[in-house]
Amino acid sequence: MRLLRVRRELRRGLPDGRAPSRQAGAPRPDRRHAGRARAADARVRRVGTGRAAGRRCGRVIPTLPLAPRNRLAELILAALHDETARHELRRLAPGDASALAGWLAPEEARLAPLLGARARSACRVLEPRPLHPPAVSLDEALGDAGALWEAGLYFEVHELLEPYWRDATGATREALQGLIQAAVGYQHLANGNLPGARALLGEGADRLRGRALAGRALDAFAKDLGACVARVDDFDWHLVPRFPG
Repeated sequence: MRLLRVRRELRRGLPDGRAPSRQAGAPRPDRRHAGRARAADARVRRVGTGRAAGRRCGRVIPTLPLAPRNRLAELILAALHDETARHELRRLAPGDASALAGWLAPEEARLAPLLGARARSACRVLEPRPLHPPAVSLDEALGDAGALWEAGLYFEVHELLEPYWRDATGATREALQGLIQAAVGYQHLANGNLPGARALLGEGADRLRGRALAGRALDAFAKDLGACVARVDDFDWHLVPRFPG
């Protein structure tokens, strides 16, 4: 079973069982790989032109290269319970070069709009939410995941839910895996990886049908995911369903 390989993968391994190189993150810019650098540049250009993603999110936001992507995700999750982290997000949100010093290498300066956009989106959804202790119940974590989902921060949804998936068993583990697959599927779509998006959205829909998690019915959400699979090639981001609540 593909899921059983997860524990042998690297720290950023996904519950979809795919190899790390096929995860939600954008390719790492590398002057030895001009094609990858061009892909990152294309994502920067899309930040200001993406269609609205859902009801709360103003933009569809691709992920950053690996190192700043992971560091920013950790900061966003810390901001759920740490005012200092929220202050740092506010500082990053304008995307100013001076504020981003220490976050991006000189050759990554062109990625400042991406980092600022993700920080702004996080600020919008986190500011109204009260701080809470780091260790929360699954029900509370799903509430946080819903806020990040509505902000279009799908990679962060994966990062938030993965520890709960890792510790879960049975039907709870299956449902969490389906939600994570859905989140990573939409992040693939934002990054322009249509085959990856199609595969993960479809697998997530299949896994969630007929299930419930922490009192949340998942069947309608699963049906909406399935409908999105057929529209991946010409996607309307208003089709993204609300996170189960």
